[in-house]
Amino acid sequence: MGTIVYTKTKASNLTSAFIICFIATLFSGIVSMLSSVYLPDIVKDLVGNISKERLDTISATINSVFIFGWMFGGFAWGFICDKIGRKNSVTLSVALFGLFALLTSFAASWFEVCICRFIAGFGIGGVMVATTILVTELWQDKKKAIVMGIVSVAMPIGFFIAGAMNNFLSDWRDAFKVGIIPFAMAIISFFILPESEKWKTDDSKKDNTINKIFDESTRKNLFTGSVIFGAMLIGLWAIFSWAPTWVQSISTSVNATQQRGLTMMVLATGGLAGSFVSGWIVNLIGLRKTMMMCFAVCFIMAFVVFRLSVAITSFTFAELGILTFFFGISQGALAVYIPQLFPVKICASATGFCFNVSRLFTGTVVFFIGALVGLLGGYGNAIFIFSFVFLIGLVATFFSKDNRENKINNIGVSLLNTEQIVNECDASKA
Repeated sequence: MGTIVYTKTKASNLTSAFIICFIATLFSGIVSMLSSVYLPDIVKDLVGNISKERLDTISATINSVFIFGWMFGGFAWGFICDKIGRKNSVTLSVALFGLFALLTSFAASWFEVCICRFIAGFGIGGVMVATTILVTELWQDKKKAIVMGIVSVAMPIGFFIAGAMNNFLSDWRDAFKVGIIPFAMAIISFFILPESEKWKTDDSKKDNTINKIFDESTRKNLFTGSVIFGAMLIGLWAIFSWAPTWVQSISTSVNATQQRGLTMMVLATGGLAGSFVSGWIVNLIGLRKTMMMCFAVCFIMAFVVFRLSVAITSFTFAELGILTFFFGISQGALAVYIPQLFPVKICASATGFCFNVSRLFTGTVVFFIGALVGLLGGYGNAIFIFSFVFLIGLVATFFSKDNRENKINNIGVSLLNTEQIVNECDASKA
């Protein structure tokens, strides 16, 4: 068999791909966190005055169905992406979550909110997989790490914007109308987003991908990637989903609602800063040590924040920022590392599996924190108990092999701004 030669993508197409993937990830972050930021208002508006136990159960259901939707979306879109292409998958998944974010604003009951959140999550699960694969296949080795790092920063920026929206839009329905922007962008991207040359020239797209991702040759990497990524995901989604509600529950300030929005902004800022420096950290101490450090610090800070805090102060926000700073470091590294574990023909499916197998447990965790908050003695205790998953990730990473073949060299994640990325694209003209 002859060697396949991949054609370089034009600089203009690379620029379009970068902008679309960045904006799609940005709005994925916004739509993901709008429910957490406005959750008390949504439930109160749609249900009225009910018991605290009933309110917690409904709130937990709304949060958890979104994560279940994200999980199913990540699985499904991985296989879809390997079949219909990276471009079509990005376009359709962005259109889906944008449309159902918009429809959320017209919901007449909390059950309708759940349906919209599930389908929006399904679309976001696809965006996370499809944009990651598209970027890693469009750019050359060193450039892909830089671009992927910057794209990964878009998610915490979206979290920050969602928190900020709480201070400018008091009506949750107005906030969810932001979905019209990604929906419109999806229509535009259908005409300008380039397809991956690697996917177009791969001759094994008709193979049975479901069976191939469980081949003996990929099974070990599938398990390792799933456990390490999943442990961080479960712990942090528990924190991101419930920290704003926890802050409001123990706050003694008359501005508790504003503190709820500020909480999400702090969480997002910490994650953004961590993603920005993740390349330097990985290059300095290696991937395995980086992940062990992240798991250890996240567990310690979860203890400090949710077990030792009795009131909301400036120190509380600083501690939350430190926690998510290390979360950002882990995400910046893993977004590049995991796709490199698998061949092109199953890359999207296998990456989608690693990204989303743990969301089944994550959705359960998010639900039970709300459902068991009374039994566990408050939101703080509930969040901390589920933060023990960080220790599982720490142990799994400790016993994993330092696969030098897949080490990420010269990552420099997120060190360039958008103008520099355009310059890089210009230099890659065929």
